[in-house]
Amino acid sequence: MKIAEQQGERHVLTVTVDNEAGILARIAGMFTARGYNIDSLTVADISENHQVSRITIVTHGPPAVIDQIRAQLERLVPVHKVIDLTEMGAHVERELALVKVTGKGDTRVEALRVADVFRAKVVDTTTGSFIFELTGAPDKIDSFVVIMRELGLVEVGRTGIVGMMRGAEGA
Repeated sequence: MKIAEQQGERHVLTVTVDNEAGILARIAGMFTARGYNIDSLTVADISENHQVSRITIVTHGPPAVIDQIRAQLERLVPVHKVIDLTEMGAHVERELALVKVTGKGDTRVEALRVADVFRAKVVDTTTGSFIFELTGAPDKIDSFVVIMRELGLVEVGRTGIVGMMRGAEGA
């Protein structure tokens, strides 16, 4: 499938799986084998007994491709459940970033001012640099990084997106 055909709506998928060796490789391999791109991927243990994990995948594609991805994920063992948060409706997405910025004098002051506007927290500082911690929607983090590029951006580390449906019911 050509890249142009894959362009389409952005979808956030949550996949509940048994926490066992190789499942992440199988899922990533499924995407690779079919030429689908993963924009963001996060995995975390979500059960008290460490037997279940939740994988959050952000991908793009037209509806037919997204339906195919869901169907193929659902066929994988040990996948328990696949939910497309985008199709389900209102949901919350968040990401964490660590952003290292260097600077002296006015540039340093401006970096701190911008960080305050974005509610970024200083988690490390030296006489020549800061590391900011920032959480929020991916667009907020993108905007912060763009501004910091002009102020001495050195490095960015991002966790990837996690998402959850709004309301009282669980996925």
